Amino acid sequence: MNEDTNTPEATETPAPAEAPTPTAAPAPIEAPAPEMAPLSDSPAPAVSTKAPAKSDAQGWWWGTGRRKTAVARVRIKPGSGEIKIRVSRGKHKSVDEYFTEIRDREDVIAPLKATDTASKMDVICRVDGGGYMGQAQAIRLGISRALKGYDPAFEGTLRDKGYLTRDPREVERKKPGQAGARRKFQFSKR
Repeated sequence: MNEDTNTPEATETPAPAEAPTPTAAPAPIEAPAPEMAPLSDSPAPAVSTKAPAKSDAQGWWWGTGRRKTAVARVRIKPGSGEIKIRVSRGKHKSVDEYFTEIRDREDVIAPLKATDTASKMDVICRVDGGGYMGQAQAIRLGISRALKGYDPAFEGTLRDKGYLTRDPREVERKKPGQAGARRKFQFSKR
């Protein structure tokens, strides 16, 4: 066998592969820290960002209130503080003439007193259905909604007093085979 001594070895060992160099992960982007409001005992005043609703062509702001089966359509306008309830076409009554109970009279003017607009707003109401108490509370909701449309800054005061919340309670219907909504006919054992 002739071996060539000058030839390099047929088997070369490969150079060791370079280990991947660890690349530094990009630094996380830090969001600016939110500014903390100073702690105080008094709550911040409610500032309304809503634009006031526009009045109709005659300058009235409208609100609809409902309670039980009573529906009140209320319109308000800056004026002398007169509150009228429409009885029929062209005929109106004052709150004292229409409602005999003091509780109902107070319900009607409560939103105006809460917002200090009792002597600054003229109110005209048209009420249908229900009884006197339901009508008074429907007018209260209607006036509150109209005041909110007139000046959105009143919303916090009216909501805190509960004047913008519609009371959903209504009469439960009578069921067939029963004397009333829950009342059953008398049962005779014998």
